[in-house]
Amino acid sequence: MELYRRFKKHRMGLVGIGVLTVLVLAGIFAPLIAPKNPDQMDFESALAPPSVSHMLGTDHLGRDLLSRVIYGARVSLVVGLGSVIIAAMLGGLAGLVAGYFGRGVDVFIMRILDVVWAFPPVLLALALIAVWGPSLVTLIFSIGVVSIPQYARIVRSSVLSVKEKDYILAATASGIGRSRIMFTHVLPNVLAPLIVVATLGLATSVMIEAILSFLGLGMQPPASSWGLMISEGQKYIRTFPYYSLFPGLMIMITVFAFNAVGDGLRDAWDPKLKT
Repeated sequence: MELYRRFKKHRMGLVGIGVLTVLVLAGIFAPLIAPKNPDQMDFESALAPPSVSHMLGTDHLGRDLLSRVIYGARVSLVVGLGSVIIAAMLGGLAGLVAGYFGRGVDVFIMRILDVVWAFPPVLLALALIAVWGPSLVTLIFSIGVVSIPQYARIVRSSVLSVKEKDYILAATASGIGRSRIMFTHVLPNVLAPLIVVATLGLATSVMIEAILSFLGLGMQPPASSWGLMISEGQKYIRTFPYYSLFPGLMIMITVFAFNAVGDGLRDAWDPKLKT
């Protein structure tokens, strides 16, 4: 397959795939991999440095940091994937309809999305969570909603180009219904940029989740969230930097992996590279 051969040449993309595979496996098999219960408290071992019994040390309640970091992968991946699915589905549908029908429908849909786009993503997510209350479902939905305009714009621009192709004009002239043309002829040809943006959007979703959890409006204690761990550890940053260091490194590695895979897919699908 041409796409696969091109992607294999992107070394950083392959590294990203490897890192994400490890993170996904760690999240799935967390109960088997984690050395201890992430919520088990041991006040006598509070803020203990890395040792044989606690490889990354413990937090202020004596909970094992390695176990909490492993379980934190679940939260980041679930929130990232869930929010991107919502944004890609709703944004993709909005962009598909707006680009295909054009005129009044296009103006109406895009102006509504422009209103959403006008607000900073984190600020709008904060407002939605403040209204609905912090929870995992609210977090996923809020991050997904603020990302919809980005996906809609990408799909709309691709649809505007695709719908002028000869095979689309021929399908229209043959009397095929508009809905069938949109979903069987236009949509498959605009999936490539949508997938690339979705892959890069996973990194953004992980970052937003960490920011919201850090501010106290994301995952709530005793959840194992990297952003929440950084927030709890900021009080001890001078005396016990491990508390915030390790979850911060995991966020950095995860964001790097998603961006690397997204860059690899973008280069693999770049039409300028085709002969």
